[in-house]
Amino acid sequence: MPDPQTGPEDAQRPEAGHELVVVANRLPVDSRTLPDGATEWVTSPGGLVTAMESVMRTVDSGAWVGWAGGTGEAPSPFVADGMHLYPVPLAGHEVERYYEGFSNATLWPLYHDVIVDPEFHRTWWDDYQRVNRRFARAAAEVAAPGGIVWVHDYQLQLVPAMIRETRPDARIGFFNHIPFPPVELFSQLPKRNQILRGLLGADVLGFQREGDTLNFVAAVRKLLGYHTDGQTITVPGLGTAPSREVQARTFPISIDSQSVSDLTEDPDIQERARQLRADMGDPAKIVLGVDRLDYTKGIRHRLKAWGELLADGAIDPRDAVMIQVATPSRERVDAYRQLRDEVELTVGRINGDHAPIGRPAISYQHRSFDRRDMTALYMAADVVLVTALRDGMNLVAKEYVASRPDEQGVLVLSEFAGAADELRAALRVNPHDIDELKSSILRALAMGEDEQREAMTSLRRQVMDHDVQAWAHAFLDELESVGRDEITTRRIRLTGETPTPEAELEASLRTFAEVPRILVASDFDGVLAPIVAERDAVQADPEAIAALRDLSEMPGVAVALVSGRSLTNLDHHTRMPSSVVLVGSHGAEVGALPPWMHAEVLDSFALTMSPQKEQLLESITRALHRIASANPGTEVETKPAAAVLHTRRARGRGAGNATEAALEYALSLPDVTVTPGKEVVEFSVVDANKGVAIEALARASAADAWLYLGDDVTDETVFDQLGDDDLGIKVGPGDTGAGLRVEGTEQVRELLTHLAALRRARG
Repeated sequence: MPDPQTGPEDAQRPEAGHELVVVANRLPVDSRTLPDGATEWVTSPGGLVTAMESVMRTVDSGAWVGWAGGTGEAPSPFVADGMHLYPVPLAGHEVERYYEGFSNATLWPLYHDVIVDPEFHRTWWDDYQRVNRRFARAAAEVAAPGGIVWVHDYQLQLVPAMIRETRPDARIGFFNHIPFPPVELFSQLPKRNQILRGLLGADVLGFQREGDTLNFVAAVRKLLGYHTDGQTITVPGLGTAPSREVQARTFPISIDSQSVSDLTEDPDIQERARQLRADMGDPAKIVLGVDRLDYTKGIRHRLKAWGELLADGAIDPRDAVMIQVATPSRERVDAYRQLRDEVELTVGRINGDHAPIGRPAISYQHRSFDRRDMTALYMAADVVLVTALRDGMNLVAKEYVASRPDEQGVLVLSEFAGAADELRAALRVNPHDIDELKSSILRALAMGEDEQREAMTSLRRQVMDHDVQAWAHAFLDELESVGRDEITTRRIRLTGETPTPEAELEASLRTFAEVPRILVASDFDGVLAPIVAERDAVQADPEAIAALRDLSEMPGVAVALVSGRSLTNLDHHTRMPSSVVLVGSHGAEVGALPPWMHAEVLDSFALTMSPQKEQLLESITRALHRIASANPGTEVETKPAAAVLHTRRARGRGAGNATEAALEYALSLPDVTVTPGKEVVEFSVVDANKGVAIEALARASAADAWLYLGDDVTDETVFDQLGDDDLGIKVGPGDTGAGLRVEGTEQVRELLTHLAALRRARG
C-alpha cells in the first residue's frame, strides 16, 4: 500500500460524501518503514477489516475513520485497496489518557466483570470526551446526506450521539465488540449516564451475546428511566423534539471462514504444520492456547491446570506438550506488565519442574504470528484451549474450527466466551473451576477420532454458515430498515473552518447588493461582538453597528438583530435606532417596528405568557439555580419567556457537568423548547426559533432576498431557510448550512461596511 504523503501514482485523495462510513479506533492499515525511509501502508489482519472490505464492495463509496497509530499530526486522507481512509490524530497524552487510561484501565476491566479493579481519573474522562468528539466530527464531515455511519467498540461510545447532534439525517449504528456488564457493575462507572446517552445516539445497537443486549436494556431502564419494550428503547426528545426508537439487538461476530479453511489446502502451510510437530519432538498430543496477553483470557488458570496435571502424573510431558501463544498487548498498562511477569514466571517454574531434556513442557511464544503460521499451528494442534474468564466473542475458537476441514481436533471452550452460545458441540468448561478444567483437558486428550469428527462436523457447519460477511450484512440490513420515515435531512453546505475565498465572497455581496428589496439580519454575540466571559461586559464593534445603522436608512433595506439575549438586554447593548428591528429570546420577543413594515405578519411572534407558562418558567428557573449552585461559576439568566443556564464562567469541569445536568433535566420537559448553544442551555416556554423569525421578518419587509450572519448552532435554523437568492454567512468554524464563511467579528465589520458601500453606490 502506498505512502499517502509521498504521492505515488496509485495513491488518491478521497472525496467526501460517502454512502457508508466505518468509525473505529484504528484504521484498517498499519504503517511500515521501508529501508529507504519511505512509509508503506499494509492492510491489518482481523475480522472487522475483512468484513468491511466485503461490505464496501457493495456500496458506491465507503470510508473508514480511525487512528493511524503514532502521535502528532495525522497523515492526509488517502485511498487504499478501494477504501477511503480518514486518519484521526492523537497527541501523546491522549493515547495515554483516552486509550490506555479510560478505555483500557477504566472501561475494559469494568466491562469484563472487574477481573482487575478498574481505575478512574477525571482527566482520563476529559480526554475520552475530547477524542470522541474528534472522531465524531471527522465522520460527520465525510458521510453523504442520509448515509450510514457504523461506529465500533468501547473506545467510541460517545460518538453516536455526537454525530446525531450535527447529522440527524445519518443512519447511525454502533457495535460493541466486548461484553456489556450487568447493571450492578455498570452502575459503578462514574460517567455511566453520559455513556448510555452517547450510545443511544445510534439507531441500532449491536452486541455479541443476548445477555449483553439484555444488560444494556436493563441499564437504560434502571439508570435513565427510559421506556423499553423488549429490546426497543424509546429515547425521549429534548424539550419539544419528538422521541426516537432505538433497537438493541444481538449480532454475534464471526470470521472469514472460507478464507481460513482454504489456507489449509496450501502445501506450504501443510508442511509447516508437519514441521512444527517435528520441532516439538513429534509428541502424541499438542495442546494449544492462542491469546492476546490479557488478564481476561484465563491464561493463568490454564497454566495452573496444566502444571497440576503434570505434577499429578496425569500427563506425561514426553507424550504431550503445550504451546502457549501470548500476543503482546498494552504493555504500557501496569496490569498487563504484571500479567506478563506472572505468566513468564509460571511457565519457567513448570518447565523447570517437569520438562524433559530437549523438550519443553510448555512452549511459550510471546510474539505475534502471521495468518499463515497461525493456520499451521491450528492444523498441528490436537486440542485448543479457549479458557477466557470473560470474552465478547473469542474468534480463536472459530478460527480453529475453520482450520480443521479434516474434522479432527478438540475445542475446549469457556462458557464465559461469547462463542460458547454458538459452538455448542465444544467441550464447555468453567475456567474458574481448576478441577473441571483439568478433567476437560484429559477428556479432550483421550477423545477418539469418531467422537472428534462428530463434534467438529457440527462446529464447522455453524462457523462456515455464519461467517463475518453474514454478520456485517445482518447488522446493516437491520440498520437500513430502522427509522426510514423519521429521518430528516439537514443540509450541510460547509465543513471545517476555512473562510470563503475573497473573490467568491465579493461576487456574492455584489449580486446581493443589486437586489431591489433586501433584509440584512445578524446575530449579536460572536458576530457583532466578540464573546466574553462576563456577558454584561460585552462590547459591540462600533463600526459594524454603524454600518447596520447606515444600511437601515437606505431605501429598500430592512435591518434586524436576532439574538438569544432578552429584548431589553439586546437594546441596552446595541442602542439601535427605531429603523432597526430587534428580535430577542430567539424570536419570542419582537421590538418596535418601522412604520413601513407589515406588523400583522409578526403578530404571531409577540410574547404571550399564560399563568401556566409563568408557573412552568418559575419551576425551570428553580431547577437551573439548583444546578448552578452545584457548579461554581455557572449562572442563571431569566428572560420574559425563558430561563438560561450560562456556563462560560464555570470553574474546572463545572461547565461540562452543569450542561450535562441541564440536558438530563430537559428530557423531563416535553412542552419546553430547549436550545443548547455555545456554553449556554436555554429553556423557553414559548415555542420560537430564529429561522421562523427571519422568515416572518422577510415577509413583513417584503424582501426579495435576505442576508444573515450567525455563529451559533441556534443560527442553523436560519440557514436551513436559505433560498436561491439569500445569503447565509457563518462566522467562525463548524459544520453549517450557510453557503459562505468569514473568520470572526473583524471580518463581519469589513463585510457590513463593504455591503453598505455597495448599496450606496447602487443609488
